[in-house]
Amino acid sequence: MKNSKGFTLIEMLIVLLIISVLILVTIPNVTKHFATIDEKGCDAYVNMVQGQVEAYKIDHKTFPTTIEQLVDEKYLKENETTCPNGDPVNIQEDGSVVVNSASNVSDGS
Repeated sequence: MKNSKGFTLIEMLIVLLIISVLILVTIPNVTKHFATIDEKGCDAYVNMVQGQVEAYKIDHKTFPTTIEQLVDEKYLKENETTCPNGDPVNIQEDGSVVVNSASNVSDGS
């Protein structure tokens, strides 16, 4: 018999099984972290917009009524009008910034 150097089929199957198990354990944990990152990013965005609302109030002696007003006055960039997860942000009459999550937005029907 030859002295062959290499892996047997069973050794390769065991390695593939171990890799598959590691992937199955890792993927659900990674997806949970993405949701947490989006939530924290949205909270940080709301705090930033709240700061811009306060700066607008200092400059204009009144609260802005919409996010678009902050964009028009160059307090926010055009592409910064929603949370990182896509939820729209609104300014209330008292100047507080709130997030309308997708579950709270009605589709009008």
